[in-house]
Amino acid sequence: MPMLRVLIPLCLLILFFAPAAVRAALYWRAPAFDWRGADRSATGLLPAARLNPEAAVRVYAARTVSWRGIVAVHCWLVLKDAGAARYDRYDLTAWGDPIRLNGFDPDGRWFGQAPDAVFAADGDAAAALIPRMRAAIEGYRWRNSGDYRAWPGPNSNTFVQAVLAAVPEAGAVLPPTAIGKDFPVDGAVLAWAPSRTGFRVSAGGYVGLTVAWVEGIEFNLLGGVIGIDVRRPGIKLPAVGRIGL
Repeated sequence: MPMLRVLIPLCLLILFFAPAAVRAALYWRAPAFDWRGADRSATGLLPAARLNPEAAVRVYAARTVSWRGIVAVHCWLVLKDAGAARYDRYDLTAWGDPIRLNGFDPDGRWFGQAPDAVFAADGDAAAALIPRMRAAIEGYRWRNSGDYRAWPGPNSNTFVQAVLAAVPEAGAVLPPTAIGKDFPVDGAVLAWAPSRTGFRVSAGGYVGLTVAWVEGIEFNLLGGVIGIDVRRPGIKLPAVGRIGL
């Protein structure tokens, strides 16, 4: 038993920090990268709006800029009403207008990094979500200049998570590398998980625990997440993300 009391915390620490250490080593061995001139063009993940008359919702995530991409992704929202001539992309950034509308291509690369689709809905399913998502965007608490904090939040991922919490039936889950998603926007220590299928305990986003059917079991330490996906069997690791089983 004394040995277990040492081994269990040690294993947890290794799981938290070893993936980040490996990714950091790969990053520093990579060629020099100038983010200011990085590619931000469209990836073709979305069809042209004029060719897609249906309503659409997308949540994208891409590795963030510079060394921060070792451990974190940047998430954003894309909404399109039925019959609309364009997609609306929403990002929360640390510069310019905090909530940027159409500052970048809807499915564009994030400073050279191609995004992954975290969530997608089309047609009637998307149309049912969009009004509440737009209302959550307009009512987002941390939308003023100076509110942004890269760590532990509120940041871009905090914003996207808050909007998704307004449509819990969507069942959307941000990746464990979305640092800031666990920042409690209302300051509550104990609250519903964003999916409302369980609960979340958080100490200001620095440390916390989520237990829910949709999110699974997630332990957050300093923004890094280690966990188990129960609904879709898999594990979640800091810096790496979700690994499906």
